[in-house]
Amino acid sequence: MDDQSLLSEETISNKIYFIRGQKVMLDRDLALLYGVETRILNQAVKRNISRFPEDFMFELNKSEFEKMGLRKIPTAFTEHRVLMLSSVLKSDKAIQTNIQIMRIFTKVRQMLLDTTEIKVDIL
Repeated sequence: MDDQSLLSEETISNKIYFIRGQKVMLDRDLALLYGVETRILNQAVKRNISRFPEDFMFELNKSEFEKMGLRKIPTAFTEHRVLMLSSVLKSDKAIQTNIQIMRIFTKVRQMLLDTTEIKVDIL
């Protein structure tokens, strides 16, 4: 994948949500980033469900998805589930996109750790 087709850090980080105390990405956003339809992404997961334990994903409840202005209940993918997507979506774009997403998750985790350390120093 050439540099022009790489997704921006901002594009990816804007699709990471903090829901139920976890950093997650929604199936529809991941499908968009991977360049596939949401139903195709979800079919790939269902065909390989043993790779995706229940603690790696959850469906938003009615109030959560209505608050986001969505019409259809999305599935939230935790960081671990996103990582597993590279094993079922095998295109070059999917692999490179997954690498970028994992780098952003790492940066977000580090920012949260840094913020916690700053709070401790202030106290």
